[in-house]
Amino acid sequence: MMADCGAERERKVTIRNNHGENLVGILHNAASISLVIVCHGFQSSKERIPMVNLAAALGKDGFSAFRFDFAGNGESEGSFQYGNYYREAEDLRAVVQHFCEQKYAIKAIVGHSKGGNVVLLYASKYKDIHIVVNISGRFNLARGMEGRLGKKFIQRIKQDGYIDVKNKRGKIMYRVTEESLMDRLSTITHLACLLIPQDCSHFINVDTVC
Repeated sequence: MMADCGAERERKVTIRNNHGENLVGILHNAASISLVIVCHGFQSSKERIPMVNLAAALGKDGFSAFRFDFAGNGESEGSFQYGNYYREAEDLRAVVQHFCEQKYAIKAIVGHSKGGNVVLLYASKYKDIHIVVNISGRFNLARGMEGRLGKKFIQRIKQDGYIDVKNKRGKIMYRVTEESLMDRLSTITHLACLLIPQDCSHFINVDTVC
């Protein structure tokens, strides 16, 4: 489903994932069937400046681009979850399939931060995109957990079932459940990378952003 998004060369596109949730994105139409899909990071959205600028830059180089919100983020349906790495890879799968059906040629998938991990997971499973760009995705997902969740976070979450992450003002930003925590800790980026075909060009800048 497509609807005008104000600018003639930009269109809002809604794609249903395999959980029945609507994913909302913006298609930057460069009058080309060559398409690059852009994936945002943790607690982010398609409207963040890096996503918008990257799509615009691709357009200047003659590529159409699609930036979208994963389920539970931005305008997309669903509830936000701390983990969801493989589920977000399935959101990306729904996007890829949609544009293939629309006769676009998917030239690359690009992910920033958490989205960088997601594009690697996608490439390791589906092996149908030959250029994968991971911008600042964290390589070791177990690192940095104590700084975010506090000391003895494993014991605390097993005892209470969840940990609420608050900002400096004490406002709850999001809740980490035991299930979502285990989802993150069981996602091994290195193993995923080993499954990416050798004919796939993947450009990786790792371990700088969570």
